[in-house]
Amino acid sequence: MTILVGVPCRAADQQTYYVQTVKIPDGYTHSQKVELSARVLPHPRQRIWFDDEFFGFIHFGVNTFTGREWGTGKEEPALFNPGNLDTDSWCELLKAARMQRVVMVAKHHDGFCLWQTRYTSHSVADSPWRHGQGDVLKEVAESCKKYGLKLGIYLSPADLYQIERPGGYYGNGSAFTERVIPRPVPGRPFTDKRTFTYVLDDYNEYFMNQLFELLTEYGPIYEVWFDGANPKPGTGQTYTYKEWFDLIRQLAPDAVIFGKGPDARWCGNEAGRTRQAEYNVIPLSVSPDTYDWPDRTEPTIAGRDKIDHNTRYFHYYPAETNTSIRNGWFWRNDHEQQVRSVDDVFDIYERSVGGNSIFLLNVPPNTDGQISTRDAEVLRAVGRRISAVYSESLLKDARASVENVLDGDPDTWWQAPVPEASFEVFLPEKRTVNRFVIREAIAHRGERAEAHYLEARVAGDWVRVAEGKTIGHKRILRFAPVQADAFRLTVTQSRLEPCIAEVSAHLYDESFKPIAIQHDAEGIVTIQVVDSPIGSRQALSEYVPPIFYTLDGTTPTSGSIRYEGPFALPLG
Repeated sequence: MTILVGVPCRAADQQTYYVQTVKIPDGYTHSQKVELSARVLPHPRQRIWFDDEFFGFIHFGVNTFTGREWGTGKEEPALFNPGNLDTDSWCELLKAARMQRVVMVAKHHDGFCLWQTRYTSHSVADSPWRHGQGDVLKEVAESCKKYGLKLGIYLSPADLYQIERPGGYYGNGSAFTERVIPRPVPGRPFTDKRTFTYVLDDYNEYFMNQLFELLTEYGPIYEVWFDGANPKPGTGQTYTYKEWFDLIRQLAPDAVIFGKGPDARWCGNEAGRTRQAEYNVIPLSVSPDTYDWPDRTEPTIAGRDKIDHNTRYFHYYPAETNTSIRNGWFWRNDHEQQVRSVDDVFDIYERSVGGNSIFLLNVPPNTDGQISTRDAEVLRAVGRRISAVYSESLLKDARASVENVLDGDPDTWWQAPVPEASFEVFLPEKRTVNRFVIREAIAHRGERAEAHYLEARVAGDWVRVAEGKTIGHKRILRFAPVQADAFRLTVTQSRLEPCIAEVSAHLYDESFKPIAIQHDAEGIVTIQVVDSPIGSRQALSEYVPPIFYTLDGTTPTSGSIRYEGPFALPLG
């Protein structure tokens, strides 16, 4: 069975392009491989996923009521009893934050199911909530439709309930035999009458029966999220990923398979940190059909130095940056658990969405089934800030030295005549700008740019204001505010002639950040912007707000001493 196929397509520039995967012909040199990687395009489902950019993640379940991050599998369903669950309010908040999707945790590692599954009693059906008749996932699906959000599901492969209970399926040593999915359950027929036959053991059959339920009764489903965590190693249980993927492709063809799957990968951390060069197309030494999709945590995934004699395939495998608005995936309390600030969430948004990734932000409901007040305030403020900064381009009435980059259409582009090239954008008057957005024509010409810089024309002189590496879906360049009447973008390294689809300019009226001043025993003074209490703020080489100080007690201004690093002040 073949899961992934690189479909060749001939474009107007006479190059052959490949959808998601390409096998490298024998004898290709390193240069030929590098150029070939730039002709791999995203699958349409990946392009839609990229365009949605900002997603919500909902962790909710028995852990919410125990205060644990990982359950034990021994929790009683009676624990689950939210007093005022309101999924409409969840989705209204996520939409207000400018999110376009929701990934709902249907079952975490503890094995408790938030829907009316046919295949275990360890679910909401055995809880007092709504007298055992409630279905969290059904309510979320209905709320998503109401608020125009696409629904994804997280179904944990690990299942501690099926490990710990007597007669559990997980790691029970059962034989792999031919089995039909879904297994019929008396009194609970499916509306979808399709069936599928696979060779499975007991746990994989159980898991695929539940996948069938989720994909046919709560859809449409746009993402299936597989966590690679293993809370209890040594059981001997294996997963039939190939069969899982086949079932998903049959039942939810528009769904991106994340994590332990072929469509999107983990960014490599849970803190909201991002890479300066995030690539979409990765080199593989084996076919995607036999690749085991490990977590990729290296600083660089797919630079030129990662393409070598062992590289046999290129595969389109973009990154998803995931973190939580709280210090933890599940809600624990409202008096101790830290919540990210608006500045922190917005910073991660700009670095992830603006760094050739998407941003998946976890927002965990509390024991009442509500999003707590602090979280809600942050979400609304983030949405207002995204709208204020990015809803309209300051280049809307500008003109460019090349075609298509200002037409607002991602399906048109400017193709440079050579790999190193530049173009200019001219404004009708001086405007203050500190954000510049670039998009490549990835759906039609692949990911090409590897290094670039931006100049602004200030008082008649060209001044370099920012630089970056990959562009891909989107690059947000951040820099100190400049009053400029023109900008020049230069691509200095590219795998093929760069193809730029869109550029835009924006102004973020950045608020003042709290400053911490430290004076050690040796008289060395350090001044720095205070990080988020959760500790994910990431200083990049792009733009760090300047700090000015005085030593005579007067109020600092932009004309005061600029802080460049620790300095000695023995008598301070």
